[in-house]
Formats: sequence, C-alpha cells, structure tokens
Amino acid sequence: MKLLIKSILDVALGLILLIALSPLLSLIAIAIKLDSKGPIIFKQLRAGKNGQPFRIYKFRTMVDNAVNMGLGLRLAQNDSRITTVGHFLRNWSLDELPQIINIIRGEMSFVGPRPAMCDQIEYYDNVQRKRLLMKPGITGWAQVNGRNSLTWEERMPLDVWYVNNFSLMLDFKIFAKTFTVLLFKKGLYAKTGINEGYGPSLISKAKSRQLS
Repeated sequence: MKLLIKSILDVALGLILLIALSPLLSLIAIAIKLDSKGPIIFKQLRAGKNGQPFRIYKFRTMVDNAVNMGLGLRLAQNDSRITTVGHFLRNWSLDELPQIINIIRGEMSFVGPRPAMCDQIEYYDNVQRKRLLMKPGITGWAQVNGRNSLTWEERMPLDVWYVNNFSLMLDFKIFAKTFTVLLFKKGLYAKTGINEGYGPSLISKAKSRQLS
C-alpha cells in the first residue's frame, strides 16, 4: 500500500511540476541550444526497478559526444567538456529536471537510490542488489547524506538502508532536506575533484568475489 501511495503521489506531483515549471524548462532549452551545438536532452540507458533498463532524461550540460572525450564517464570539477550553461545547470542540479518525465512514465520516483548504469549492476552482491527493489529517484538518502563526496563504498549501504527502512515520512524528510543540499551546493563533486562511475575499487572487489 505504501508503494502504491508513493507511486500515485509521484505521478500527481510530477504532472503539477511539469506544468508549473514549463516556462523555466523552455528557457533552459533555449539557453542550451544557443550555448553549444548538440541536442537539448541527454539520454542514457540506466537500470530501473528490478534492474529493468530505461532511458533517463537530463538537460545536456556537456559538449556533444563528451562521453568519448577526456575522462569518458568520469567527471572532473573543472571539466573542459562542461558548457557555460552546463556549469550553471549542474551547480543547481537543474539538469535533472527532465527526469520528471521519467517519473510520470513510472520509471523513476522523486525519492530513491540514484539510477545505476546497466553494466554496473552485474557487479552487485546480494546485499547491494536490494537497492534495485525500488524505483530509482532524483534524490535519495545517499544524496542528502554526502552525495558525490561519498565513495561508492559509502553510498551503497545508505541506499540499501533506505530500501530496508522506507516510509512515506522518510521520503518527505529526504525531499525536504534536498533543498538545503541544493542551496548550499553540498557534495557536487568527490573529494578528489573527480566523480567516478561505479568505482574501480568496487568492481575489483566484485570480480574477486566472482572468481573465488
């Protein structure tokens, strides 16, 4: 019942926000198009609930074909691939707004573990796979408790804890705390200045488990 109410609230709030924010979304789209060549929306395949793949939507914040340049899937704090408009969008997490569409489509929630890359989940152990039992979210327990300043080793247990302790009140607290995180720009980048993907150390540990 709690999950049904969560889904209904997600879609209802998503529709309201999509209408209310449509002028802002239009302005951002125009700014992106004027700032650099390439599509307005960045699309990428991600793992959803139970590992089902879906295409996530974001406003493009980097030069076109950036994934095949520089650090690839990794992102540096002063990455030259990030556009002028992209820096602004990332600083305020406005690039995530198109994910409201993913929420309305039932692929995501406002609150939940961040959606992983599809090839990352094959390295999950049985405990880590619990983060796939709920829809991925725009914000989540790990995001309001460190975000990218946390290593993947630190983030994964927080996501699993959220799944094990989910309640509508917890979602409300996370949603409210997210605005403080955004206002003070907490945890935008890792302590090293480079945001990793799933994390080489976790992949190495996962491969060791598979071989043992």
